[in-house]
Amino acid sequence: LAVVGDRVDLKLGFSCNNRCRFCVQGDKRFRVGDLETDELERRLAEARAHADSLVFTGGEVTLRPDLARLVAHARDLGFARIQIQTNGRVFAYRKKCEELIAAGANEFSPALHGHTAELHDYLTRADKSFAQTVRGIRNLKALGQPVITNSVITRSNLRHLPDLARLLIRLRVDQFQLAFVHPVGTAGTDFHRVVPRLSLAAAPVSEALDAGVAAGVRCM
Repeated sequence: LAVVGDRVDLKLGFSCNNRCRFCVQGDKRFRVGDLETDELERRLAEARAHADSLVFTGGEVTLRPDLARLVAHARDLGFARIQIQTNGRVFAYRKKCEELIAAGANEFSPALHGHTAELHDYLTRADKSFAQTVRGIRNLKALGQPVITNSVITRSNLRHLPDLARLLIRLRVDQFQLAFVHPVGTAGTDFHRVVPRLSLAAAPVSEALDAGVAAGVRCM
């Protein structure tokens, strides 16, 4: 449980259906069990005393069969904003989008790390993850939901960040974020193949942000 201003981030566990080359969690999915529903509901009640906004984060939270129950509990506690931080793959199924929206989720933060399936799937080490995440973004936008994407900057996608920005603009995301890779976890283990020189990021990041600004899309 992490409180940042008026927002609480609640980590549900480390299970995930991607195996990202830059994963900050490393092998925690194999060493640390996911939290039980009752314990998470207790933490939600504790969190409500500190914040009006909530982010469900992991791992991959959409793998949990109790996620809709947890979202509904958060709504009933009075959280005004309930964000799902996700790799976005499950939202390729429109019914899953509708289920969580009905439960009370009202902001979604999927992760897209490449402008093509070849690049994104290479980084996530999950076949068809690009197609699923892109379809998930389209489903959420069709349902009128705010979508805030996150993209991790790595050696592999660095020069393609402007292309990624242009794709996100075409997908009509409400905001996109470019986050420099944290050199810990899996990225720390494979540092020299994953982590680029920070100085080399300036030009492509600037070009990507310029594209967002020109299109009227909030970006950072």
